[in-house]
Amino acid sequence: MAMWRAAAGHLLGRALGSRAAHTSAGSKKIVGVFYKGGEYADKNPNFVGCVEGALGIREWLESKGHHYIVTDDKEGLNSELEKHIEDMHVLITTPFHPAYVSAERIKKAKNLELLLTAGIGSDHIDLPAAAAAGLTVAEVTGSNTVSVAEDELMRILILLRNFLPGYQQVVHGEWNVAGIAYRAYDLEGKTVGTVGAGRIGRLLLQRLKPFNCNLLYHDRLKIDPELEKEIGAKYEEDLDAMLPKCDVIVINTPLTEKTRGMFNKERIAKMKKGVIIVNNARGAIMDTQAVADACSSGQVAGYGGDVWFPQPAPKDHPWRYMPNHAMTPHISGTTIDAQLRYAAGVKDMLDRYFKGEDFPVQNYIVKEGQLASQYQ
Repeated sequence: MAMWRAAAGHLLGRALGSRAAHTSAGSKKIVGVFYKGGEYADKNPNFVGCVEGALGIREWLESKGHHYIVTDDKEGLNSELEKHIEDMHVLITTPFHPAYVSAERIKKAKNLELLLTAGIGSDHIDLPAAAAAGLTVAEVTGSNTVSVAEDELMRILILLRNFLPGYQQVVHGEWNVAGIAYRAYDLEGKTVGTVGAGRIGRLLLQRLKPFNCNLLYHDRLKIDPELEKEIGAKYEEDLDAMLPKCDVIVINTPLTEKTRGMFNKERIAKMKKGVIIVNNARGAIMDTQAVADACSSGQVAGYGGDVWFPQPAPKDHPWRYMPNHAMTPHISGTTIDAQLRYAAGVKDMLDRYFKGEDFPVQNYIVKEGQLASQYQ
C-alpha cells in the first residue's frame, strides 16, 4: 500500500513468525503501563486510563485465561516493567505516561509480539528496532484527535487573552486590570499557522474558521481541495516562509528523526516577534532551552502545551519556570471521552490479535517490518 514503505535496512533475523513460534497459542502475558489514578481513581467509573482502571479490560482478559499486569513503574533496571520484559507477549502503554521501548528492551523481550499505544503517537518506541525485530506496533488512530484539537484552541485563547495572570490575581486577592490588558489580544484577524495538517491539524483549522482568522498550514501533503476551500486555509510549502507570517503557530507534526529538535534557536528567530506557540504534539520537536530563552527575551510572547521530554518532566525542567507559559502535564488527549475511545480500540485490537485477524489498516505503525509513512 502507498502508506507503507520498507523500513531502513533488512530485518535482522527475528521475523514475527519466529517470535510467535516461541509463544503459546493460548494464554498470553500482557503488560499495561499507565499513569496512577491514586485518590482520583474511584471518583469516576469511566476513568479507565489509569493503573487502577486498567482500560477496563482486566475481567475480559482474565476470563480468557490471559495474564494481565498493570503498573506505572517503568524506568530503570529495577522497575516493575523491567521484571516482565523477557516473557511478556504484549505491551500496552500511553503517550501520557510512556514506557520508553528502546532497542535494548526489544532485544531482551524474547516473547514480545505486539506493542499497542492506548492513544495516538508511538514515538516512545524505537520503531526501526521494532520493525527489524518483526514486531507489530499499532495505535488507536483517531481516538483522541478531537480532544487534542479542542485543547489546542483553548491554549491559543488562554495565551492571546493573557488569561493566566488574571486568574492568578484573583487567587492571590489582587485586582490590576492594566497588568492583564496591556498584552491581551483578540483571536479574530490573527494569522494562525499549523505545522502539520493531519487529523488533529485539520480539526483545529475547522474549529478556527468561525473566529475569522487567516489560516495557513504546512505539511508534506496538501489537504483535500474541497476541505481546504471550505475551511479557507492556504497551503504553505515552505515552512520557513510561513513562520514570519504567523501570529500563532501550532505544532501538529509527529516526532520523527526529521522533526526532532526541528524548532531550534535559529528557526524560532525567524518567527514574528511576539509570536504565540502551542505544542500538543511532542516536546522533543522543540529545542527545550531555545524555547525558554525565547520566552524570556520576548521573541515568543507565550508558549503553551502539554508535551515535554522526557515525561514525566523533571522538577528542574526550564519550561516549568519560563515566563508567559501555559504548560500542563500531558493531558489533552486523555479526557474521559478519549479514554473510553482508546480503551475500546485497544480491546478491539487485542481481540483481533487473539483471533489472528488484521487490525484496521490506519492503526498500524509497524507491520511486517515496514514503517507507516509518517514515521519515515
